[in-house]
Amino acid sequence: MNSEATRSDSLEALRRYPDLPTGDLAPDFLQSMIPKLSADELRPVSWPPNPTLEWCPPGHGDVYGALARSGLLGALLDRGYEVAMISNSDNLGAIPDARVATHMAAEGIPFLAEVVEGTAADRKGGHIARRRSDARLVLRETAQTPPGEESEFRDYRRWRYYNTNSVWVSLRGLAEVLERAGGVLDLPLIVNRKTVDPRDPGSTPVLQLESAMGAAIETFPGARLVEVPRSRFVPVKTTDDLLLVRSDAYRIAEGLAVEPVREDAMPPYIELDRRFYGLIDDFERRFPDGPPSLARAERFVVRGDVTFGAGVAVRGAVEVEAERPVEVAPGTVLEGRARLG
Repeated sequence: MNSEATRSDSLEALRRYPDLPTGDLAPDFLQSMIPKLSADELRPVSWPPNPTLEWCPPGHGDVYGALARSGLLGALLDRGYEVAMISNSDNLGAIPDARVATHMAAEGIPFLAEVVEGTAADRKGGHIARRRSDARLVLRETAQTPPGEESEFRDYRRWRYYNTNSVWVSLRGLAEVLERAGGVLDLPLIVNRKTVDPRDPGSTPVLQLESAMGAAIETFPGARLVEVPRSRFVPVKTTDDLLLVRSDAYRIAEGLAVEPVREDAMPPYIELDRRFYGLIDDFERRFPDGPPSLARAERFVVRGDVTFGAGVAVRGAVEVEAERPVEVAPGTVLEGRARLG
C-alpha cells in the first residue's frame, strides 16, 4: 500500500526486480488521503505555499478498507489466497514464515499479531493490553497516552508485549468483517499534533487523524498473539533506529533478512539529541562518513551537536556531551562518559 508521496519511488524500486511473481495482480494499491485539521479551528487547513501539505494519509489502519476499495482483496480471494501477512515497511525484520500461516489454518485464527517482549529501547510504538469490558485484546499506541501517564505507558515490565506492526489476517475473515462494518473498520482514532509543514516548526499547528493496522485485533473475535524473536522486529521509526541498522551491529543475511550480529545480546540502546539529529538531513550531516562501530556497544547517548569522523568505535556504555559544535576525530574509540568542547 502506497500513499501519493511514496508511490513513484516504490514503483521505481520494484521495477528493478522484473522477476517478482505478481502475476496479473497490480504491484501496489493506494491508501486514502484526508485533510489535516487546523489545531485551533478543527477545520481543513489552508497552506497556499504548498497545497499538497494540506493533506495526509490516515495511517496504516486504512490498509483493510483500501485493500477492498482497490479490488485487490477480491482478486486475491478469486485466485485462492487465504492468508495475508501485512507489515509496516519500517520493520526491516518482517519476513513471511509459512509456519505462522500453517498455525493460523490449524487453529482457525482469523487475525494474528506478532509481538515481542518489551525492552527499554521500545520508546515508540504500541503495546498489547486486554480490555476489561469484554476481555478482548487491544493495541495501545504512544499517541493515545493521556497527559501525565507517559512514564507509566513506557513501563515495559508491566506492559510486556509490544506490537511489531506485522499482522496476519484471514482474507475471507477480513471480507466478512468489512461487509458487516460497511467497508470501514471501527478502529480507535489516533490524534497526532504536528505542523502543516513538518520541516517548519513555525508553520500552522495541525491535527492529523490516523488509525493503526494493529488496532484491528479488537475487531476480530478469536484474534490472537504470537511472540516472535527480536530478529523479526527491526523497526526504523527514528534516526536512533536508523543509526543502529546502518551500523555493524546488524548484517544482511540470507533472503535479505536484517539480523543482529550478536545473537546472544540485545541491540544497544541508542539516544541521539533530537535537536541535532531528529531530521534526516541533520542526521546525515553529522555522520558524513557513515555510522560508528556499534557491534561492541551496550549504550550510546549523544547530547549536543557532535559530528563523527570515519572509523569511530563505541565500546560498552558511552555518553557523549558537547556544549558547542564539536567533531570526533576519525578512528577514535569512545568508552565511558566523554565531555567534549
